[in-house]
Amino acid sequence: MGSILNLMALVVFATSLFTRSIDPVIPQIAHGLNVAPTTAAMLSTGFTLAYALIQPVLGALADMLSKTRLIIACMIVLGIATLACGLATNFEMLMTFRIIAGAAGGGVFPIAFAVVGDRVPVAQRQVAIGRILAAAMSGNLLGATAAGVIGDLIGWRGVFFATGSVCLMVLIVALPALRGMNETPGRFDLSTLMPNYRAIFGNPLAKYCFGAVFVEAIFMFGVFPYMAVLLSTEGETRASIAGLVLAGFAVGGIAYTFVVSRLLTFVGERRLMIAGGIVMAICLVVISLRAPWPVEFVNFILLGFGFYMLHGCIQVYVTELAPSARATATSGHTAFFFLGQAIGPVVYGIGLGSVGIIPVLLCGSAVLMATGLICALRLRRQPAA
Repeated sequence: MGSILNLMALVVFATSLFTRSIDPVIPQIAHGLNVAPTTAAMLSTGFTLAYALIQPVLGALADMLSKTRLIIACMIVLGIATLACGLATNFEMLMTFRIIAGAAGGGVFPIAFAVVGDRVPVAQRQVAIGRILAAAMSGNLLGATAAGVIGDLIGWRGVFFATGSVCLMVLIVALPALRGMNETPGRFDLSTLMPNYRAIFGNPLAKYCFGAVFVEAIFMFGVFPYMAVLLSTEGETRASIAGLVLAGFAVGGIAYTFVVSRLLTFVGERRLMIAGGIVMAICLVVISLRAPWPVEFVNFILLGFGFYMLHGCIQVYVTELAPSARATATSGHTAFFFLGQAIGPVVYGIGLGSVGIIPVLLCGSAVLMATGLICALRLRRQPAA
């Protein structure tokens, strides 16, 4: 089990560099391509929307064919498309390659969770998922922090060149192990598609799992592309500082993975989900206060910790919605999650242009608190699991 977890963690780490890497350099991209910052922020929507919409297709293909082969193919496309982003001469070209990268990225992270779900017993899965999340958060941490530094030193194009190169180099290192997993390939059979989805959505827990991650993605991740803009209005224009603040979220996620087993023992799933919703709600209120960047950095650490208190519990339930269609289920979870991330910047952008960002943050705070409470009341381990 250890070698498989390490392999999946490496793959997830490399592909998680892309998730928040452009957020610190949104103002630079806007200036370099002569577009408004709110328009440049739509690059996050382009990536995440493509990531979300491709999930039903890639998840079904992974269950039909081979999970590891799909991961290899998607990493190749992701790396090449990201390098092409660095060569874009206008915003439309950059958005096109960003969409391609998002679609390819959709075949790595959720499928890695499905691989773990196939090979790790449910009793140990929370801790195993915690290790994969630690890798994802480490990628987010390095991606956001390094992007800010690279942006200040050589410009926003260097961010795409660096992340694309890392993805392809990690693939070269991981390729022998991925091919050596001896996964038995299936066959392309569309007749299994509808029964798989019926099994997933026939589970009464599916609507709570998918609905919760959709809502939390809108109101929590929606503010991320605008943090550099919000900091700049307070006088902090350095992309490296914006990257550091966003990296605080990853620090909180990593901290969570070190204590998750103890939290489950002493607090329990139900209280963990309630606490996660409350912590996220408080952190959004703090963002609305427009505090100095050191305070925001600490606040984002708490935001990341609170997010995974709730999200980590939900992911375990997702892996058991339909064990015979696990890749389809985890991809469905990711589809709703990234669809929420795609909508989030639009919601916050409308807020900035109309009522202001503070009412949106306060509304999101209330919604996240309610989400944690509803999940705690409705998500229960089924006897069959």
